[in-house]
Amino acid sequence: MKLHDLRPAEGSHKAKTRVGRGIAAGKGKTAGRGTKGQKARAGGSIAPWFEGGQTPLHQRIPKLRGFRNRFKIEYEVVNVGAIAVAAERGAFETDPHAKGKTAPITINQDVLRAVGLVRTLNKPLKILGSGELSTPLFVVADAFTGSARTKIEAAGGSVTVLEVPDKPREALGVAPAVETAQPDIEVEVPRKKAASPEPEAEPAEAEATPAEVTEEKPARARRSKAAAKTTDSEPETEAAPSADAAATAEPDVEDEQPETETPSGDDV
Repeated sequence: MKLHDLRPAEGSHKAKTRVGRGIAAGKGKTAGRGTKGQKARAGGSIAPWFEGGQTPLHQRIPKLRGFRNRFKIEYEVVNVGAIAVAAERGAFETDPHAKGKTAPITINQDVLRAVGLVRTLNKPLKILGSGELSTPLFVVADAFTGSARTKIEAAGGSVTVLEVPDKPREALGVAPAVETAQPDIEVEVPRKKAASPEPEAEPAEAEATPAEVTEEKPARARRSKAAAKTTDSEPETEAAPSADAAATAEPDVEDEQPETETPSGDDV
């Protein structure tokens, strides 16, 4: 095998078709363009939107100008002045259990739908600030303008905004579940250990025969008697006095003086 013997794998390279090189080549004469026509000529390209001369589709459709916000929220709007007019003519029912004549009237989308100020309940409700208000109201809606909120609160009322949850919430009366972060525990897969040879059992100590037991008892008795005799025969030794005690103690025995014999007359 040499370098000039290397060849690509069969099918990996396909020879380019040479058009217009005679009938024997397979693409001679018209070279695959067909017989005559616009597409058979050099430079005879046709635009993708060309429809044979009739009015193209992009010209037949009317122009849709402008911009439509896909995220726009369409509200059912009611002005504060319209609510004030309905309240003055007694369209809203007051709470019979409320104490005092100045108790605020509750206004929501259902109440406004009943008096004809709202057409549908499928859209959120927004209160606008056009008009004047002197009646205290307790208004519940999805949105308020700044001027509407100011006028309602100035008349002695209050507002409440309905919030649409953007994520699931826990049910009322149910304690929220506390999620505890669990550490990542790596599970080790036990590997099979090679069977180790069992240790050889140690030989049990030979039990003493009855004959050996009987010979051992008199020997123990003799040793105990000999030990008792040695303790009785040993005299009790007193502790030797220390050097300081010997120096300070006075001798009990007087020094003996030698007796001198007096010479007699006969000896003289």
